[in-house]
Amino acid sequence: MGLTAALVLADSGVKVQVLEASSGIEEDLRASTFHPPTLDMLDAWGITSTLLAQGLLCPHWQVRLHPAGEFARFDLSVLADITAHPYRLQCEQFKLSRALLARLKDFPHAHVRFGTSVEKVSQNDSSVQLHVTHEDGSENLRGGWLIGADGAHSIVRKALGVGFEGQTYPETTILATTNFAFEEHLPGLSNVSYCWHMDGGNFSLLKVPERWRVSIYPDANKPIEESLTPEAIEESLQAIVPHEKPYQVMEVRPYRVHQRIASSYGIGRIWLAGDAAHLNSPAGGMGMNGGVHDALNLAKKLVRVLRGEPSELLAQYELQRRPVALEQILKQSDANRARMRERDPTLRRQALQKLQVIADDPVAHRQHLLRTSMIEGLRLSGQIQ
Repeated sequence: MGLTAALVLADSGVKVQVLEASSGIEEDLRASTFHPPTLDMLDAWGITSTLLAQGLLCPHWQVRLHPAGEFARFDLSVLADITAHPYRLQCEQFKLSRALLARLKDFPHAHVRFGTSVEKVSQNDSSVQLHVTHEDGSENLRGGWLIGADGAHSIVRKALGVGFEGQTYPETTILATTNFAFEEHLPGLSNVSYCWHMDGGNFSLLKVPERWRVSIYPDANKPIEESLTPEAIEESLQAIVPHEKPYQVMEVRPYRVHQRIASSYGIGRIWLAGDAAHLNSPAGGMGMNGGVHDALNLAKKLVRVLRGEPSELLAQYELQRRPVALEQILKQSDANRARMRERDPTLRRQALQKLQVIADDPVAHRQHLLRTSMIEGLRLSGQIQ
C-alpha cells in the first residue's frame, strides 16, 4: 500500500520516499483478487491496463456444493452501468507492486529504498523522525509526514501506541498452487469458486494465469506439520478431483487468519493504511483492495494538506475508512468465513438455496454485488458516487 500512496503523492509533485525492509518485491502467495472499483481507481495512473495484461478476467464467481456441482453464481456484468470493469481480475499482488514501482520511476522526486528497516519512530509538531538500518549501517531520517503501510506487525502502529483489537481464528489454512485443469473436470466452475465438500470440509479454487490457487482447510485435530507434507497435500487435492497422476504442486503456504482493527488510524503526522490498520479473513478478497482504497484516500488528503488546507482534514480519513473496515470489510469477510465453515449439511443446503434466490432476483443480485464488490463501502466513505 506504500507504493500506492507514494504514486499518488509523487504524481501531485510531492517529494516522497518509500522504505521497504525486504531486498525487493517478493513474489509470494498473497492476495490475487482485484474488485471492479479498485480497477477503476487505479486506471487514473495507467496501472489497470498493466494488470489486465498480466491477469485473468473473472466475469462471475460462485458458491458451490461439491461434488454435486450445484452452485449459486454471481454475474458481475450487471454492474456494467456503474463501473468500467464489471468483473474481478485475478492477478497476483506482486504484479501490482511491480507496476507501481515501474510507474514511480517516472518521477525523479520519488525514491524507493529496499533493504531498509525502520527501527524507531517519533514525531513532534513539525516533523517525523525515523531511525533505519540497512546493509551499510544505520541512519536517522526526517520528513514532514509518515504513512505506515508496514503490515500486520507494523512498527509504525506500535510506535503510535494504538491498540490492534480483534481475534485470530483457531484454524490454519493451507494455500497450494497447481497447474491441474480443474475447469475441465468441474462443469460450470467459475474462476473464483468457494466450495463446500461432501465430507463436511470446505475449500476454494481461485484461478490465476497458468495455475489454480487452492485453499485447503486441514483437519484441526492433526498437527499442521502433518497436513503440510507432500502426501497430505496430494490427498487433499485428490479429494477434490481424483486423478490417476499425482498433482504438480508449485507452491505451498500455511497461514493463520486474523480479524483486527487499529483503535486509531493516525495521530499527528503519522497515519496508518492497509494491514497496519486492519486485518481480515481473505474470504471475499477484500484485504488488498481495502488497503488500496485506504492508501488512495489518505494520500489524496495529504496532498491537499500539503497544498495549504488544514491538517484536520486527515481526521476525515479515519472517519471515512475505519467504519468501512469495521462494518463492511471485517464483518463481511467474517460472515463469508462462517458460511463456508458450516459443517451441517442441512444448513449448507439452506445457505446455498438462499444464495440462489439472491442470484435469481435482479434487484437482490445487484445489491449483493454492490456490497461484495466493495462499491457500497466506497460510496459510504464518499470515495465514489
